[in-house]
Amino acid sequence: MVRPPLPALVPLLTEQEEDDAPERRTSLVPAELHGTRLDKMLVTMADEFSRNHLQHLIDTGHVWVDGAPGKAASRKVLAGQRVEVELVPTAESRAFKAEPVALPIVFEDDHLLVIDKPAGLVVHPAAGNWSGTLLNGLLAHHAEAASLPRAGIVHRLDKDTSGLMVVGKTLPAVTALVRAIAAREVRREYLALVHGRFAEKFLHIDRPLARDPQSRVRMAIVASGKPAQTDVTRLAMAETDDGPVTAVRCKLHTGRTHQIRVHLASRGYPLLADAMYGGRPALGLHRQALHAEQLAFAHPHSGEPVAFRAGLPADLAEAWKQVE
Repeated sequence: MVRPPLPALVPLLTEQEEDDAPERRTSLVPAELHGTRLDKMLVTMADEFSRNHLQHLIDTGHVWVDGAPGKAASRKVLAGQRVEVELVPTAESRAFKAEPVALPIVFEDDHLLVIDKPAGLVVHPAAGNWSGTLLNGLLAHHAEAASLPRAGIVHRLDKDTSGLMVVGKTLPAVTALVRAIAAREVRREYLALVHGRFAEKFLHIDRPLARDPQSRVRMAIVASGKPAQTDVTRLAMAETDDGPVTAVRCKLHTGRTHQIRVHLASRGYPLLADAMYGGRPALGLHRQALHAEQLAFAHPHSGEPVAFRAGLPADLAEAWKQVE
């Protein structure tokens, strides 16, 4: 479809006051846009931005009509009125920048690094967490990260899950690691604390996962979802002041989003403090009781087997003592 030409505008100002200052654009409302909505007027002035973002600029006080705040996207503008917009970049456009972020590095060479991610550190920028992420820290850590997909990140841990992650530092390393994960050649084992008395010494869970039809932020067991398999081994069990708690080891055969959390909850064993999937704060924990303890794979350059282990962080270690 051929887009109709935009109505002629009377440009009065397009300026960049400082290198980091947002651009300002000012135009007079032409006769053919008399009576149109303010957000539609802004589209004609800055069509490289989404209408949703332009509406956000109105709501946050970055738009003026005849010198007064625009206030409402639905406001009607009149021919001859002066409309000014401060084009503050979207959060997404500012997300992929280098920032000083502490990276607890377990191992590093010219090809990869292994990180013991603390709970609370977001891996990749997303809504609500556009800065201070692992990706931002990687961009600051080494120059090559800027030329790599996702700065070399090949798998993720949830924000409140602690433990080991491998990150590629070169494109061949990233490619090899992605292929190894897809081929299930990377061994990942987790330690977790769950509510309840774990009846089985060993449990194999094979249930497909997909986005929860009722909530896009959750995952769920869905027949048409992607295959997902988790092996669970009981390590210890105790009656505590917060009820029965079981310590388990989980081995992933696949790496779906929230896989361990959903699989265990689906069998009646939600993780301690995992409110999204039915867990309650317990044993002093207020974040999900999950830690990526072991990581093993073939080195993407040498082909030699490498293996890493990260001890429990302080909060989980203290809770674990109450179950052993």
